[in-house]
Amino acid sequence: MSSLSITPQADSRYAALRLLVTLLLMTVGSSGMYVVSVVLPSVQADFGVARADASLPYTMLMIGFGVGGVLMGRLADRIGVMWPLLIGAVSLGLGYVACSMATGIVSFAIAQGLLVGLFGAGAAFAPLIADTSLWFVKRRGIAVAVCASGNYLAGAIWPPIVQHFVELVGWRQTYLGMGLFCGVTMAVLALLMRPRPPVAVAEAAGATRRTTNADPLRPFGFSPAVAQGLLCIAAVACCVAMAMPQVHIVAYCGDLGYGAARGAQMLSLMLACGIVSRLVSGAICDRIGGLGTLLLGSALQGIALLLFLPFDGLASLYVISALFGLFQGGIVPSYAIIVREHFAPAEVGARVGTVLMCTLLGMALGGWMSGKVFDLTGSYHAAFVNGIGWNLLNLSIAATLWFRTRVGRAPVFAS
Repeated sequence: MSSLSITPQADSRYAALRLLVTLLLMTVGSSGMYVVSVVLPSVQADFGVARADASLPYTMLMIGFGVGGVLMGRLADRIGVMWPLLIGAVSLGLGYVACSMATGIVSFAIAQGLLVGLFGAGAAFAPLIADTSLWFVKRRGIAVAVCASGNYLAGAIWPPIVQHFVELVGWRQTYLGMGLFCGVTMAVLALLMRPRPPVAVAEAAGATRRTTNADPLRPFGFSPAVAQGLLCIAAVACCVAMAMPQVHIVAYCGDLGYGAARGAQMLSLMLACGIVSRLVSGAICDRIGGLGTLLLGSALQGIALLLFLPFDGLASLYVISALFGLFQGGIVPSYAIIVREHFAPAEVGARVGTVLMCTLLGMALGGWMSGKVFDLTGSYHAAFVNGIGWNLLNLSIAATLWFRTRVGRAPVFAS
């Protein structure tokens, strides 16, 4: 009885405190995603390279970030999230320090990809989202949304801080300071994450399966591999569509004659509304589940993309940008809830990491594809249509999975 009294439980006060620590870890660990963009002009000037070469570190970082989420998620499934976080703390700290001492763009890019991305930021996104989903049952949706918001929070906090110190002491000293601060802070916070998810969560998952007819051996009536593959395709598709406004809104405003500054304001508005969207979608997810939230978010994102076609006035673009942010912010976290609801709890870290890696690939593909479509047609109209097509693919997969969880389940899909 005494052992039960000291064991942290799901939805407990400890779980709430752990969520606060998780938010801080996400904000610190995700810094690497945003810092490199701020120092890019200074790095380019220091190394004397072309803009394309100076962009290589960001590409390496995002690739490492995506792959790292899978590897660190798998490790967290086996030994708990604390040790991947400690590895991430050491790697992030050493990565920033190594970058500050880089002698060329190649060594700088390698440090970004391996230390800052793969083993650093990779340990602070997918594993934390997966771990959070295991500590909450009643309010799982809003908890995951709070956790995921740390990534956007990092994007709001770190760029102005880094820009200030780059102007004050230079980018190399700024990176050195980031390494010391982030490494130590993340390591201290990681030590607070020692307890493994409680057995009560696994038992509650059984209750969830009884109410939703979810079977971790046959998610959505498919084999786990097929179900995972469909979620990965859906993740790529929704983020190809999502990338069109997020990556190209500044250039689009420039082409319309409104100027890049207006486009930057629209992007900031879009991301700010994305934070609100994640929190609201989390609350909705607790009522209708992960698949319902994905289906709703995908439909609304498609509507927002459609609105870009007939309306290109300055005021209307501000409104549509805000709507797009409000509609799309909850889509990515919903995948973590879907995995938690329909797959075995022991595999959550690796599976969430895989799906979230596909969202990053979708963003990368969508940003490039939209630019390529523009180059071929000379207009962003076709690029928006392309995004709508990918969004329809995501919507069709979400609708199919949602339908299969509600119709003809047990007798038809039994293995």
